[in-house]
Amino acid sequence: MKTLFRLLRYARPYRKEFILAIVFVVIETSFELLMPKVMADIIDNGVLAGDVDYILSEGIMMVIAALISLGCGLLFARFAARAIHGFGSQLRKAEFRKIQEYSFKNIDHFDSSSLITRMTSDVTVVQNAFSSLRPIARAPIMLTMGIFFSFTMSPELALVFLIACPILGATLIFIVSKVAPMYTVLQEKIDKLNLVVEENLNAIKIIKAYAREDYQENKFEEVNEDLNRKATVTYAIGALNMPIFQATMYTVIILILFLGAGLIYEGKMAVGSLTGLLSYVLQIMNSLMMISNIFMMLTRSLASARRITEVFDEKIDLVSGSNKGPVKNGDIMFDHVSFKYDLNAEENVLSDISFRVKSGQTIGILGGTGSAKSSLVSLIARLYDVTDGKVYVGGVDVREYDLKVLRDAVGIVLQKNVLFSGTILENLLWGDENADKEEIDKALKIAGAYDVVYGFKDGLDTYLDEGGVNVSGGQKQRLCIARALLKKPQILILDDSTSAVDTATEKSIRDALYALDDMTKIIISQRIISVKDADKIFILDDGKIIAEGDHAKLLKESDVYRELYTSQMRGGEE
Repeated sequence: MKTLFRLLRYARPYRKEFILAIVFVVIETSFELLMPKVMADIIDNGVLAGDVDYILSEGIMMVIAALISLGCGLLFARFAARAIHGFGSQLRKAEFRKIQEYSFKNIDHFDSSSLITRMTSDVTVVQNAFSSLRPIARAPIMLTMGIFFSFTMSPELALVFLIACPILGATLIFIVSKVAPMYTVLQEKIDKLNLVVEENLNAIKIIKAYAREDYQENKFEEVNEDLNRKATVTYAIGALNMPIFQATMYTVIILILFLGAGLIYEGKMAVGSLTGLLSYVLQIMNSLMMISNIFMMLTRSLASARRITEVFDEKIDLVSGSNKGPVKNGDIMFDHVSFKYDLNAEENVLSDISFRVKSGQTIGILGGTGSAKSSLVSLIARLYDVTDGKVYVGGVDVREYDLKVLRDAVGIVLQKNVLFSGTILENLLWGDENADKEEIDKALKIAGAYDVVYGFKDGLDTYLDEGGVNVSGGQKQRLCIARALLKKPQILILDDSTSAVDTATEKSIRDALYALDDMTKIIISQRIISVKDADKIFILDDGKIIAEGDHAKLLKESDVYRELYTSQMRGGEE
């Protein structure tokens, strides 16, 4: 319950609505509970006595009470809807905001499918718990007032339903103890289902290219059936609650009717009193059923609440520094830097890396797959923090910079190019939302994307589908480079960002980038032709720099570079 109460702070903007909803449901329930008492009086003092005036006056009171109860019920529904859905909106917003603060390392702790489930399904489950506001408010009132009125009518018969309490309590404890851990497992099964769906949609082209639709269907069927089995067992146990409560309730009613008939026969009880008592007993039993259902709902919501609080409790490992900049220049220095993704890992991803890059230089980084090229440049923009050593940008330790200031100074075109649904212009303005057309066209020309964009009928207003699937891989890469250039960064990092571009276009892009003397360029590639004109080239292998220098020096001194050059160029140059 403590976990749920923690989430209640996101309901603060809707305190007024919550309070009004509770007030109206209390009034509604109070008037509703007067009905059996008034009805009993009508039967005993009106119908049996033949007093028509009494019947009419009491009947009018019942109608007024019913109308007030109805009106309060409608007002409750209105304010409760605002409060509950507003709470859910605030909770999702807070979760999303927290995730935006995550570093790459934080995100690595969760599957993306799990984060989606926690922001959607889990929030809905918690919302449903708060949507039980009506029974939460009604049940205690119905229980206490029902007991009070039933004992005023017949203490002897009122004692009968008390025998049901131990049975109902034992049932509730048994069911809750069984299903509580099962709800957590159930949400994890939903995570797995979402993961399969997400993978299938993201890789749909590869699936079709390899004709693996049947395999994916079987994979989905497996996790779907697993979820179905777990849900069936969980809800089957939870569903035992209702029939046991109903069987107990009807047994109590039969006992009261049987004993009440004897009391009426002996003249110790009036018919109206028995009718009213039965109504109160039904309300008492209904309130107990409501309480049991509330416990069931809270049990499930606790599992989801714990998953949501895990998102909030994730410790942000990258804390923004206090240096608001600006970043003076594009100087970069690595000072005995070592790095590993997991502090408990035995080996480093990068080991004792030291080098200096002057502002405006062009640097090439070569290395095979898994040589940690991307890991190295991710430390410059502080996407991860170093394990040992220091990284300096503009002469300042990157950990001292405000993260926004640092990342505004570093433009990165990652290996996996991402475009968002929207127009080309909207995507480019991610680089600089205030960029004018002249600046946009200049960036497009440098990135070799000018003719691509204006070759479309709608030009900059061309709509891109999700992920930019309606443009080619090479076009996507060039648009991403243009977007990064619009930031006017001090440092531009291209992580294998021209792999899908033809050789002539790649040379044109390189030449245009080399001409930008005020910007440090770092080009990561597996092709020598992409970096051979760089001021300095670093060769990485297994997280270590094994050679560095310009093209001529490396050809002369590095066997690895020379072998790579020979195999790629086949003895010839560009």
